[in-house]
Amino acid sequence: MNHEDDQHDAGTMHIGELADRAGMSLRTIRHYDEVGLLVPSGRTAGGFRVYTEQDLQRLLVIRRMKPLGFSLEEMGDLLSIVDGLPGTDPDDTAARAARLDAFLEDARARHAKLVERAGMAEEFIGTLSTLRQTLP
Repeated sequence: MNHEDDQHDAGTMHIGELADRAGMSLRTIRHYDEVGLLVPSGRTAGGFRVYTEQDLQRLLVIRRMKPLGFSLEEMGDLLSIVDGLPGTDPDDTAARAARLDAFLEDARARHAKLVERAGMAEEFIGTLSTLRQTLP
């Protein structure tokens, strides 16, 4: 299927390739588009979404935030900080740095909780394995 309006520039990709490279579903990516987290860099004449490597990197930031339980609003807030880097206004740059520091601290705390829960899951698996060994 090689329609003219289906073509895109080298260095860009359609949503299927983006989904494959990010390891995410088309539905999730479309949802992120609908809520404004990941707007495609362009569209073909036929209306197909076209993404760039920069869009892929943005999506990977979102994907990495998800397991830590960040909300869509928090994801948008972080992305607005990233979008403004590097800044030229020293006051704005300092404010962005402070917000980024807060995200970093929060991410570390959330990660520590995940590590703790993973440890509990490992203990539970060990318990089940021990119980299973008692049965024929």
